[in-house]
Order: sequence, then C-alpha cells, then structure tokens
Amino acid sequence: MSIEPFVLHVPQHEIDLLHSRLEHTRWPAPLPGDSWETGVPVHYLKHLAGLWRTDYDWRARETRLNAFPQFTTSIDGTRIHFVHVRSPHPGALPLILTHGWPGSVFEFLDIIDALTDPADPADSFDVVVPSLPGFTLSGPTPEPWDTDRIAAAWVSLMT
Repeated sequence: MSIEPFVLHVPQHEIDLLHSRLEHTRWPAPLPGDSWETGVPVHYLKHLAGLWRTDYDWRARETRLNAFPQFTTSIDGTRIHFVHVRSPHPGALPLILTHGWPGSVFEFLDIIDALTDPADPADSFDVVVPSLPGFTLSGPTPEPWDTDRIAAAWVSLMT
C-alpha cells in the first residue's frame, strides 16, 4: 500500500466561486408554514448560506487541519484520506477514530493532542482518523460500501 503525504490547499478562485454562487443563489418560495416538519426552512438555509459566504474562514480551517500530519492511500481503488499522529511515547496503542454521517475528521482535531501526549504516557495512543469514503477528502467508491466494508478498509489501513 502506497501512502502519500497530503496538505490541504483549496485554490482561492474556488473559494471565490463558492462565494459568488452563494451570493447569487435563487431561493425557492417557502412552503406554507416553512417549518422543519416540511424540510429545512428556507429562511434557515438563507442564514447558513450568508454565514458561509461572509463569516466562514476557510483558510483558518485549512490551517487547523494542516497542523496535523495527513496522508492519502488507495484501498481497493478508492482514495482514502487520513490524519495520522504518532505519540511521542514508546508503546503507544494504535487507535482509529471514525466519524459518522454527516461528519468529518474535523470532529476529532481537538482531542488528538490529549490522546497522543497525555499526562500519563501509559495512556498514550498513535491516532489514525480516516475520512469515510465519499466524505471530506476521501474519494467515492466504485460501488456502495456498507459499514462492514468500511470496517474492512480500516483494517487494511491499520495493518
């Protein structure tokens, strides 16, 4: 299995294009009641799009993720992205953290340091945090993968 280092960098023109698309979104008319009972309320989506366009700091998120060693590999023809942080302590146990849907590796960034370098070295882990196939920075699969198939891929990743 070939493992390649990875650094996230989204070109500025892609971010600018996203901002433009958000700014020029054609919103549907709200359904009567415009409540969660009929789907995501249009007013809520407009609010989120506005935050994403004006307040979300993509470069800060990029910097946060890039503070950790990241890699990609191919498992059964599917590109898998993962964060891998080794503990500075010998004998650390390997630990895989996997997000759910609709999550991402970002959910675990705040606990990686505590797991890899705890107060008691006996409690340390070598942490691997893969992106589920089709999520974040992992590629899509040629056919659907269920939880058993993803678990088998994680076994391959960890061995």
